[in-house]
Amino acid sequence: MHTESEAFMLLSDSDLQAIWLTVKLSSLVTLVLLLIGTPIAWWLAWTRSWLKGPIGAVVALPLVLPPSVLGFYMLLAMGPHGPIGHLTRVLGIGALPFTFWGLALASVFYSMPFMIQPLQNAFEGIGDRPLEVAATLRASPLDTFFTVALPLALPGFISASILTFAHTVGEFGVVLMIGGNLPGVTRVASVQIYDHVEALEYADAHRLAAIMLVFSFVVLLGMYAWRPGTKQTR
Repeated sequence: MHTESEAFMLLSDSDLQAIWLTVKLSSLVTLVLLLIGTPIAWWLAWTRSWLKGPIGAVVALPLVLPPSVLGFYMLLAMGPHGPIGHLTRVLGIGALPFTFWGLALASVFYSMPFMIQPLQNAFEGIGDRPLEVAATLRASPLDTFFTVALPLALPGFISASILTFAHTVGEFGVVLMIGGNLPGVTRVASVQIYDHVEALEYADAHRLAAIMLVFSFVVLLGMYAWRPGTKQTR
C-alpha cells in the first residue's frame, strides 16, 4: 500500500516539464489579459456606443465556439497567408503556429471572456455615484480609475484573474490545434494526459489528471469561500 502511494505521487520529467509549461503559459495569459482586458471591460461597462453589442459578442465568442473551430481559424490567421502571419513575417518574427508564443496568442483570445466579463460586471457594479463624486472633486479620469474604481472593483479583478488562470490551465482543443505536441515547447499538461491515455499509460495519466483535478477544485473552492467574506466587509 505504501509503495502504491509513492508510485501515485511520482511524476516523470516530461510530466513536470508539462506542468511547468502550463503554469508559465497560464501566468503569461493572465498578465496579458489583465493589461488589455481592463480597458476593454471598462469601455464595455460605460459606453453607449452601438459597437458595444458587436464587441461584447466577439469577447464572448470563445464561450460558445467549439475550441477546434476557434483553433482552426486562429491557425489560418497565424499562417503564412493570414493577417497575423503576414504581420509577423514583415516584422521578422517568423511563423507563430507550433511555437510557445503562438500558443500564448491563441490562449489570450480563448480565455478573453473569463477575464473581461467579470471585470465588466465589477465595473458596472460600482454604479455612477462614486465616479460622479470623484468628478465633482475635480479628479482626472485616470485618478478616478486608480483611486475609486480600481479599489471598488478589486474583488472582480481577483475573480477574473483566478478564472483566467484556471481556464488556461485546462485548455486542450485550441492548444493542440495551434501548438501541436512539442515537448518543452507546446506540450502542456492537458496534452500530456492525452498522450498518456493514447499510449495506454493509464497510471501516468491518472497521476497527472488527479493533480489537475485537485488544483481546479482548490481554486474554485477558494474563490467561492472568499466571496461571502468579501460581501460582508462591504
